[in-house]
Amino acid sequence: MTIRADHVAGAALIATGLLIFALSGDLPFGTLAFPGAGFLPKIIAAFIVAMGALLVAGAARSAPFRALGWDDLKHAAPVLAIAVAATALYTQLGFAVTLVLMIFALLVLVERKKLVAAGSYSVIVVALAYVLFTVLRAPIPAGPFGF
Repeated sequence: MTIRADHVAGAALIATGLLIFALSGDLPFGTLAFPGAGFLPKIIAAFIVAMGALLVAGAARSAPFRALGWDDLKHAAPVLAIAVAATALYTQLGFAVTLVLMIFALLVLVERKKLVAAGSYSVIVVALAYVLFTVLRAPIPAGPFGF
């Protein structure tokens, strides 16, 4: 049997869904009328596992895994590294600072945009998101500067 791209992608999705189940295991599921903190992660994990299973089931139509090109890795690796760094710094630097830095780094380092345009875009997008989350009273971590 030839291993196909969708076999690998489906297996990765199934593993991710199972990991989400494992990590959200301590959170209460609740009921449909009063969902608990674990309701959404477990529902999303179930959909991720189901989509992975559908990918595996239809994998015969995808390209063989060996035939895949890895030329986009030099673009994907910095994106992954920046996302990991932002995740690690999120609670220490807070929502606003972390997201401005993340978007700025993605635009400048990965997409090669100009500094002023990238900085302006980063600040505007995060400011709009911050205002929206504040209006919705969503809990977002404050950084050392209080926002």
